[in-house]
Amino acid sequence: MSLSFFIGKRFSKAKQRNKMVSFISMSSIVGIAVGVAVIVIGLSAMNGFERELKNRVLSVIAHGEFEGVNAPISGWQNVVDASLSHSRVEGAAPYVRLTALVEKGAQLKAVELRGVSPELESQVSTLPSFVSQAAWAEFKAGEQQVILGQGVAQQVGVDVGDYVTLMIPTSGDASKVQSPRRVRVKATGLLELNGQIDHSLAIVPLEDAQSYARLGDRVTGVSIKVDNVFDAPLVVREVGNTLNEYVYLRSWKQKYGFLYRDIQLVRTIMYLVMVLVIGVACFNIVSTLMMAVKDRASEIAILRTMGATDGLIKRIFVWQGVFSGVVGSVVGGIVGSVVALNLTPIISSLENLLGHKFLSGDIYFVDFLPSQLVWNDVLLVAGTATLLSLIATWYPATKASQLNPATVLSAK
Repeated sequence: MSLSFFIGKRFSKAKQRNKMVSFISMSSIVGIAVGVAVIVIGLSAMNGFERELKNRVLSVIAHGEFEGVNAPISGWQNVVDASLSHSRVEGAAPYVRLTALVEKGAQLKAVELRGVSPELESQVSTLPSFVSQAAWAEFKAGEQQVILGQGVAQQVGVDVGDYVTLMIPTSGDASKVQSPRRVRVKATGLLELNGQIDHSLAIVPLEDAQSYARLGDRVTGVSIKVDNVFDAPLVVREVGNTLNEYVYLRSWKQKYGFLYRDIQLVRTIMYLVMVLVIGVACFNIVSTLMMAVKDRASEIAILRTMGATDGLIKRIFVWQGVFSGVVGSVVGGIVGSVVALNLTPIISSLENLLGHKFLSGDIYFVDFLPSQLVWNDVLLVAGTATLLSLIATWYPATKASQLNPATVLSAK
């Protein structure tokens, strides 16, 4: 063990003669610990939102879509084949998109009615995994079935097995007011994503949607799944350039890209806040060491008379300051990690206690506070706190090395 480390550790553990020094030293450790814990919890929440965005939203919606411009696509099989010929496209499936009203008694709810092929949809999304296995297995055309989002079902008061009426706009002469087409269907399952999509989506078999919209064999568009969801716009453009159909090129970033950008922006702000919060806490180390230097002036003078160099005196107080930073970082990292690992049940219990839900599923893309602890974030935050505490020790350590032992001892 080096002499500077040994003496610095003894100075840190020794009882301070000045109570104010002890108080400021403890407050600096607590400040660093609180700052580290809060930042770890905040970053874990951002990681959780990003995970839920990818696993819930981006796994259910299409990564990319090719939608007919002037009319529905008649040769959709050619579009599917052209899409699958691209090396980065993992799946393609046709769809029909309609706007409809779900009616149950006096309750009405506007929804996006999406017609999908049960066999092909599993190639482009994980939609079947959020519907009961029995309901998806029996999801067939010609049975007058619909799968409602859980939020839609709750709003109109529908349970599995109930019948509802779908009111679908009728296309035709724009100069005439036409009554919507009414279709009575049975709710055979619920889509349970626990988020915004639950409040706006209803699913019917592809052939039924074609019949409701009177499209014949045509479809609204073709959806695709790519190997890397964040490269979807590039892949969509590359595939679109090979198509003979006149189509719109759409990717998930046009509809949900703002969610991903917001998460990354908040993450960046969290890193900035991390530096500022921990930096402010580390200023207490400067105050602590300056008072410790004054409190230990006689010991410093004695060390100097025994041959201690300026470098040794500096290193003693650098180690003393680093001990405070390390203790604060370790305590904060442990507390933040424990809270982050249990953040979702903690917030859920708090919501039940207060009787108020912090995140509403019809507004946010999830209705709970997710959390995912990444150990690299913990190491980064704790390392930053330790580094800032090391920087904060430089000025007090320099002042300690400049003490004149003759002046100090003569004053005694």
